[in-house]
Amino acid sequence: MNKPRLSAAAQTAGFLLLVTAILFGSAGRFDIPMFWLYLAVLAGVCIASLFLIDADLAQERMRPGGKPIGLRLQLVFLLCIAHWAIAGLDCGRMHWSDHIPLPVRLAGIIAFAAGLALFVWAMHVNRFFSSIVRIQRERGHHLVTGGPYRWVRHPGYTGALAAILASGIALCSWIAAAIGVSGLPLLFWRVIAEDRTLIAELPGYAEYARRVRWRLLPGVW
Repeated sequence: MNKPRLSAAAQTAGFLLLVTAILFGSAGRFDIPMFWLYLAVLAGVCIASLFLIDADLAQERMRPGGKPIGLRLQLVFLLCIAHWAIAGLDCGRMHWSDHIPLPVRLAGIIAFAAGLALFVWAMHVNRFFSSIVRIQRERGHHLVTGGPYRWVRHPGYTGALAAILASGIALCSWIAAAIGVSGLPLLFWRVIAEDRTLIAELPGYAEYARRVRWRLLPGVW
C-alpha cells in the first residue's frame, strides 16, 4: 500500500474510533443497537472508499492543492461532532427526542447508507472531487459526465444531502436530526459556488450544464 493510501487508512481508522467514542461516550452506555448498526454502515462505506477512490484524489481531499483544509471545513466537522454528541446524550441519558418508531429508524439507516454509497460512487467516477472548490489544472482537471453525473451535475452532494437528512433519524434523535439540517445551507452554498466556478472555468462544463439541467435532484433543482 502506497503512502497516500496508508495515510488515508490511518485517518479512516482514527475517524471511526472518534465517532465511536463520541456516540458511546456521550451516551454513557454501549447497549444501543442502532448506534452499532450506524457505525457498521459508516465503517463499511469508509473501507470501501479506500479501495474505490483514486489515491491521488485521497491526497487532494486531505490537503487540497497541497494546503491544510480551511476554516469552513473545520466548522463543518465541528457540527458533525455536535450532531453525534447530541445523539448520544439524547438516546443514552436524557431522552429528549428519541421516540422514533423502529420502521422510521430503519428507513433512516437505509437512506443514510444509500446517501454515503452515492457520495463514494461520485468520488470513484470523478477523480477531481476535491474537498474545496477549485480547478485542479496541475492534476489535468477535465469534465466528468459518466456514472451518476449522467443524471445530476453534483451527485456527491445529492448523496451527502440524503445522508445528512437521514443521520439523526438513524441515530434515534430528532434533535440530532435538526442539528444536521442546520448544516444544509452550507451544502447548498457549496453547490452554487462550485457550479458557478465550473461553468466559468472548466472547458465543456457550460454545455454539460445545459444538457444536464439538474444540480442535485432531477425535476427539483
